[in-house]
Amino acid sequence: MIIPAYNAKHTIDAQLSALAAQDYPGGFEVIVSDNGSTDGLQDHIRNHPLAQDLTLSVVDSSTSPGAAHARNVGIYQAKGDFLAFCDADDQAHRQWLSALVEAAPASDAVAGTVETYTLNSAEVQRWLPMPDPSERPMLFGWKPSLFSGSFGMWRTTSEAVDGFDERYARGGEDNDLALRIHLAGLSLAHAPEALVSVRLRSTFRDVWRQMVKYGEADAKVYAAYVDQGVPRRPRLAVFVEVLRLTLTNPLLPQRISGTSRGHWVQSCAHLVGRTIGSVKYRTYFL
Repeated sequence: MIIPAYNAKHTIDAQLSALAAQDYPGGFEVIVSDNGSTDGLQDHIRNHPLAQDLTLSVVDSSTSPGAAHARNVGIYQAKGDFLAFCDADDQAHRQWLSALVEAAPASDAVAGTVETYTLNSAEVQRWLPMPDPSERPMLFGWKPSLFSGSFGMWRTTSEAVDGFDERYARGGEDNDLALRIHLAGLSLAHAPEALVSVRLRSTFRDVWRQMVKYGEADAKVYAAYVDQGVPRRPRLAVFVEVLRLTLTNPLLPQRISGTSRGHWVQSCAHLVGRTIGSVKYRTYFL
């Protein structure tokens, strides 16, 4: 298992405890790929009480910023043939690894699922609604997507697509990887039981920053693949989105708008990010 991490000393213990409690009967190793932390993360991992139980190690991936580079360094260091990925601030359900491994023999990669009810308040959950784990999210309404904090792939798959594209240092690396897997003719299975509890941003400011970044990254991925079959964004989509945001703005009472303020912030921030990305990457993804 590979965990990219940056200043995660105070959140990673919950994930490591969850990995130690997995019901998977086989052996595995856990590699924490430290992407330039300044909080003493490496010493924390080296002296961790679960180090022996998890075959836990830490590698330095500080030479280039971004989770994509951190995961690639982890892949290089890993000894196994099947590579599972999760994040440092989340928490894998007990059956997560077993579900990934069960689906792996019949596929080249396996997309796990996520939920938000375990680690977040009811209010924060409403800010970013998640699909039911049984539903398979589609990227650009075109191909099945994957979430880099809950998925696995064979080493041969990683080699076939050259791992994560490190040019996506600000997000979007998982969407890019999913598309390269599909375009290479490889299979991406869906494992609903491979469930991870994700930790959402809990302040409007943090939500805004994250979603602007994600919106820009989505535009970057769209621009890279629009000529390879990705459906083009309808020109009227931006007007529909702006109208929706106007009618659900925070100045209206929530009982009238029907939308929580946090959900409005994330939707507006994502639109701003897509606008920035559209200009930056010379595409239309509004």
